[in-house]
Amino acid sequence: MFGLGTPELLLLCFIVLLLFGKKLPSTMKSLGGSVRSFREGMSEEQKLLPK
Repeated sequence: MFGLGTPELLLLCFIVLLLFGKKLPSTMKSLGGSVRSFREGMSEEQKLLPK
């Protein structure tokens, strides 16, 4: 995967946690809301399509 091994991915995750640690909970909450909204929209589209 792009030449990244386990040590590189762990280092990348560590750096992301250091940089965005305090913002991470609110970001994840926002991301979860976006995913939920997307799924609800897809569900509504499926209901509207003729069978």
